[in-house]
Amino acid sequence: MGAWREDPWNADESEWRGLIGRVRAGRALKPASWPGGARCAVALSFDCDHETFELGAGAKAVGRLAWGEFGRRVGAPRVLETLRRHDVRASFFMPAVCALIDPDETRAIVDAGHEIGLHGYIHENNSLLDAETERGLMLRARDVLEKAAGSAPLGFRSANWDLSAHTIPLVKELGCEYDSSLMADESCYELLVDGEATGVVEVPVEWLRDDAVYMMFNRQPATRPWATPEDVYGIFRRELDAAWEEGGLFQLVMHPFVIGYRSRIWILEQLIRDARDKGGVWFGTHLEVARWARDNAAA
Repeated sequence: MGAWREDPWNADESEWRGLIGRVRAGRALKPASWPGGARCAVALSFDCDHETFELGAGAKAVGRLAWGEFGRRVGAPRVLETLRRHDVRASFFMPAVCALIDPDETRAIVDAGHEIGLHGYIHENNSLLDAETERGLMLRARDVLEKAAGSAPLGFRSANWDLSAHTIPLVKELGCEYDSSLMADESCYELLVDGEATGVVEVPVEWLRDDAVYMMFNRQPATRPWATPEDVYGIFRRELDAAWEEGGLFQLVMHPFVIGYRSRIWILEQLIRDARDKGGVWFGTHLEVARWARDNAAA
């Protein structure tokens, strides 16, 4: 992260082409239809950052750690109960330290039929790491989650969506079938590294489909929630409607310590109802979406 050089206008063409070509969108993976002949896929995801949102930034404020603890004590159970009532399965991306703090939470998520995905070791910024350090942390995180969840995770999401030049090759090395950190499309696509197909599917994210963008509070940097729950719901609903019209994918990122409050959890519930009311919608985990897109991409 940060500047790659102080005078980018003096860079050789080969230099900037190498940067943009390191990780690139390859083959489009948009299926003609979704399982059961559904018109639209809905992929809900929850980043269970909890205390590591503070720890991974190198900070230790007791109040912020308690805020993260709210995500575990209150937010995540509220999310799980909402999904249970509507019989919807989702993907939960878990920093390994969170699984170490409370392995029972990870097990409860899996027992409820949801997917656990990699989300770093302590919510570290991958773009600041050398290749050896990044690889070691990813392996440690994989081992922790495999023990807690009972099987190795097959999907990866980089903390803060900050990737290094080495991240995607490491995702492939770890045997993950998909990444969910990049934004080159609204539909799934295959990732290229240095122009070569990796076989890794991207289930793309976007800041506008992230609850934290609209409803987070920070002192440093100074940010305040700027959108009401009704505003946020309206944006997400428009994304859902457009995905349904296009026969595409509606992918959403939420955080238990953001969406899990009494005045906000209704957004999740109403979106599930909206999707069901529209008809022709299939709810899948990110792994299921990635596999279906990979195996059923339109020619």
